[in-house]
Amino acid sequence: MSGLRIAATSAMLLLPALAHAGDLRADANAVFKPIDASSVNAVVKNNAITPAKIELGHKLFFDPRLSKSQIISCNSCHNLGTGGVDAGSTSIGHGWAKGPRRAPTVLNAVFNVAQFWDGRAVDLKAQAKGPVQADVEMNNTPAAVEATLKSMPAYVVEFRTAFPTDANPVTFDNMANAIEAFEATLTTPNSKFDKFLLGDVNALNDTEKKGLRLFMDKGCSGCHSGVNVGGNGYFPFGAVSKPDATIMPVADRGRAKVTKDSADDFVFRSAPLRNVALRAPYFHSGAVWTLEEAVDVMAKDQLGVALAPDEDAAIVAFLGTLNGDQPKISYPILPARTNDTPRPQ
Repeated sequence: MSGLRIAATSAMLLLPALAHAGDLRADANAVFKPIDASSVNAVVKNNAITPAKIELGHKLFFDPRLSKSQIISCNSCHNLGTGGVDAGSTSIGHGWAKGPRRAPTVLNAVFNVAQFWDGRAVDLKAQAKGPVQADVEMNNTPAAVEATLKSMPAYVVEFRTAFPTDANPVTFDNMANAIEAFEATLTTPNSKFDKFLLGDVNALNDTEKKGLRLFMDKGCSGCHSGVNVGGNGYFPFGAVSKPDATIMPVADRGRAKVTKDSADDFVFRSAPLRNVALRAPYFHSGAVWTLEEAVDVMAKDQLGVALAPDEDAAIVAFLGTLNGDQPKISYPILPARTNDTPRPQ
């Protein structure tokens, strides 16, 4: 077993015990952190976040011309109006291809240890490159993306402004850098839970407080902790018993495909639970459509716990307190295509 998984197992054992000490808010602050949007600059590595990059990334995030068909944008699968995800179980890509996994939310993704369910992208800039090139998603190439962007003078000017020291600023890498800068701004602070952590003991009602206590005591916080209430480690799905194959498809070996290590079979990055009530369906398979069922599955198959109906309801009520202020993002006016802009395929 890798050191990462040993650490994860240790965390699952220690955190529930910690939840018994002291008062509820103190216990919660030992496990979770409120969102601090000002910390984003420290989180993002090797890519200074500037207003010019954010503005350019905002446009690129919504521009379907980054895709081969020129009808799919980043926002198609990470819809900012629906919790940073799309409405289906798994996303539909180029040529109506159905993706193998549920689209992870882009909201607060900057706080994750890595991107994608299997952690194959180390950061948001690496993540931005993947879907553009994936044949079941946007199905494009770096060269075609660069040709498209260079064909529009307004984009050329914006890339020069965003990357003033680059001799050739309109590149596939800089496209990803700009999208990362924009996505780093997509945080959702000021949730009821954040207010509780920061000292407002009345921010949660009695049922929500009961749910928080159960979330810690039952062991949920062993995998779902930190600022993003998850997204900060890798864990085997079905640690106690295997979920139904519709929930955990046997063909998807999870992180093992990345590490080439059979010890990582069915290991996934824990789902970040911020705004989880806004973004059904659940799990990497997108097979569970209610939060109540998702909580039951995790309790039974991950922790070996059978929850009473009132316990399930309390945990679901607590999860609802993780909904924060949603980003107020305007739909951008994109640069106009020219006669030199490649045609959709």
